[in-house]
Amino acid sequence: MGRLDDRVALVTGASRGIGAEIARLFAGEGGRVVCAARTLREGEHQYEGSLETTVDSIRKAGGTAHAIAVNISEPAECERLVAETRDTYGPVDVLVNNAALTYYIPVAEYPVNRWLRSWAVNLHAPFILSQLVLRDMIPRRRGAIVNISSGAAIGPGRGPYPDSDAVSARGGTCYGAEKAALERFTQGLASEVYRHGISVTALSPSQIVPTPGTVHHRLVKSMDDPRGEPPLLMAQAALLLVSEPCDRVSGRVCYSQQILHEFGWITDAKGRGVSTRGSGYSEI
Repeated sequence: MGRLDDRVALVTGASRGIGAEIARLFAGEGGRVVCAARTLREGEHQYEGSLETTVDSIRKAGGTAHAIAVNISEPAECERLVAETRDTYGPVDVLVNNAALTYYIPVAEYPVNRWLRSWAVNLHAPFILSQLVLRDMIPRRRGAIVNISSGAAIGPGRGPYPDSDAVSARGGTCYGAEKAALERFTQGLASEVYRHGISVTALSPSQIVPTPGTVHHRLVKSMDDPRGEPPLLMAQAALLLVSEPCDRVSGRVCYSQQILHEFGWITDAKGRGVSTRGSGYSEI
């Protein structure tokens, strides 16, 4: 018996990194997983990873998965994604809003079109997708939504700022603001749908996860950087949040190793939420 037997899970940003790891683990736990991202085939993006690669690995392991190439910065594409998911496997039981888009550019130089597109992917799409899947979750009185956040939601605090490079390395002003907003959105939505038996949570890595994106932006040195956190820990934490009863988790803004340790899934933990404080929302 798997924790997600016969559950339909929709995971965005599932072509690589954390999203691909979540999709693989959810399928291994019996879920019927729709993997969504922009990159369908290898070579279509500058980073390694694609939906076909993720889905092939799931199917080879005996799991069930379906790929949908989509641009979630467009509301109509979000509607198409949920409709195709429903047509393929049925109503969505689990939504993981993992897809992200950011540019490490100072505000004074940030192109407006890039700023708007980043907000469209990182905040507006989670709202639209949540609204769409809630149309099925609320009548069925069950469901789980996980919004993938980031340590970037923790602001740099008051000045002075003698080491400005350290501030920008935390994710940049745009990305940090988006993730802080996502955490507030998470708790607000959680309070709205709690009475329907639906959990809504936010999850960040306790340490930076080596992915093609974090390596490219030099947040870690390499995919095997020993200072990094294996993406499997984020996948396990996401699984915990979507499979535990609503009463135990809904409204939580948490960190991977912290929540896994709290629930007894791991014995040792470190990083944000454990050895250092998290965002304000993680403490509410």
